[in-house]
Amino acid sequence: MARFKRILLKLSGESLMGNQGYGIDAERLSDYARQIKEVSEMGVQIGIVIGGGNIFRGLSGSQKGFDRVKGDQMGMCATVINSLALSSALGAIGVKNKVLTAIRMEPIGEFYTKWKAIEAMEAGQVCIFSAGTGNPYFTTDTGSSLRGIEIEADVMLKGTRVDGIYTADPEKDPTATKFDEISYKEVLSRGLKVMDLTAICMCQDNNLPIYVFNMDVVGNLKKVMEGEEIGTLVHP
Repeated sequence: MARFKRILLKLSGESLMGNQGYGIDAERLSDYARQIKEVSEMGVQIGIVIGGGNIFRGLSGSQKGFDRVKGDQMGMCATVINSLALSSALGAIGVKNKVLTAIRMEPIGEFYTKWKAIEAMEAGQVCIFSAGTGNPYFTTDTGSSLRGIEIEADVMLKGTRVDGIYTADPEKDPTATKFDEISYKEVLSRGLKVMDLTAICMCQDNNLPIYVFNMDVVGNLKKVMEGEEIGTLVHP
């Protein structure tokens, strides 16, 4: 039995780069698709949000002189590109899926509604939610929180490059220790960089637990769904 019935999987756009430094690494994309297929075959209903940091990040663009709203809109387009790539990779291995966009752009994807998404997931399709919330000034983390709450997911699984939440950045501080579980309140009081403040507060207010784990290790997504404690649970 899978640990959760319906999940919102948040994937990092930057992780899609692999070792390339930019764009989409075909091998990493394929690894993600195979892991998602494994979990889909367990009967889990899956919604996915992918960031766009491998292509363009609105906030960093505004620091280089871009208008913030236009920069964020470019970032939304970057998430659509990543969503189409994942959709193609899933389709290639026989996983039925649907790309839903927060702003109208048929025929690239269908315009998102909660009910359309739930109907598709209940029919066994993987839903990929792209273009963030459709509004500037909101990150894809906040978009993930929003979609997770809307589709009534049991949990948000945040796939990252590290195996959980630490007291400090483990890539910079060798003394950093990992939490097996932590409350939203402690995440906020410690100022831990799990997600941005808006995203954390949305999950807290709507009782959506977050599980942070390393998605770049092949097989980890299935391990999470089978109940192995390989990451960090954020809970009320």
